[in-house]
Amino acid sequence: MMRAVLAGCGAMAKGWIEALQTAPDLVGRVDVIGLCDVDPAAADRMKQAFGLEGAVVGSDLDAMLVALRPDILFDVVVPAARHAVVSTGLRHGCHVLSEKPMAASLTEAQDLIARSNKAGRIHAVIQNRRFVPGVRRIRQAVATGLLGRLTELHADFFVGAHFGGFREAMDHVLLLDMAIHTFDAARFMAGQRPLAVFCHESNPQGSWYRQGAAARAIFEMTEDVIFTYRGSWAAEGANTSWESSWRVVGTEGTLLWDGADTMTAHRVAGTEGFFRPLAEIAIPEPDHPGDTLGHRTVLRGFLDAVAGGTAPETVGTDNIQSLAMVFAAIDSATTRQRRILQEWSQT
Repeated sequence: MMRAVLAGCGAMAKGWIEALQTAPDLVGRVDVIGLCDVDPAAADRMKQAFGLEGAVVGSDLDAMLVALRPDILFDVVVPAARHAVVSTGLRHGCHVLSEKPMAASLTEAQDLIARSNKAGRIHAVIQNRRFVPGVRRIRQAVATGLLGRLTELHADFFVGAHFGGFREAMDHVLLLDMAIHTFDAARFMAGQRPLAVFCHESNPQGSWYRQGAAARAIFEMTEDVIFTYRGSWAAEGANTSWESSWRVVGTEGTLLWDGADTMTAHRVAGTEGFFRPLAEIAIPEPDHPGDTLGHRTVLRGFLDAVAGGTAPETVGTDNIQSLAMVFAAIDSATTRQRRILQEWSQT
């Protein structure tokens, strides 16, 4: 059993502990021996809520890691604290699994990769929304040529989300805290590398966020693939799925996904007529159902990697490419100029 300390005992951390205590492929693999939070009372509440009787509670992460010497650090702190927390974990020889985003800046993300390489430890990210059935089905459909050659992906994300707390005071809140999920999914679905972006950001009238609750972005990717994103966290009245709604276009057909349970695809079935005849095509279920369990899949992949398996899919060296999309979009939105990100995505 691996020994772990969890840093950051707020609401987000509850899902981590629940998965470790209830998922059949995770139960018995991790012993949470320490709970660290700037508010020790929050750590103690988590200890009591999940029956972690043996866990040490405290607010000094460095001291806790010295005393407990865990194998793993689970990082569920706010983004501004991520670099310091991950750096501390790596310095103490821990493998680290972080909540997203990977870092609060691209420079910090690059530094964390260097630190994990020097320490010989894994640093991966909970990019859990790429591990849902719809995303995996689309990736499989694109990779097998079900729609011909991929040309475009379009994602719409419109949700009226009232979180309260730190998000409502963040800069670039949609792009930095949520759009990374959609950007990462698009990069994964397409199997292509992002090259450049133009992005417009706004804070709609009536928004309860301080800044940046809405954005529209156009990404150029390798193989002439285009990805567009339209999103808002201050859009009341007709919420999309958290996974966005998607249109995936190929040279021979189009796939539509509502981000939930409805996915349809049609392919050209003839060579005559102003509108060519179409035939509905089935989108196969993922070849690997175990890769569709969201948070649970990420945790399992990370633990397998720590135990000596292959690098997890969301390891920092890969996830930085999705983070680069976010910061390039922010840079474009700030300067109102097209941002080239080829040098970032090759990091």
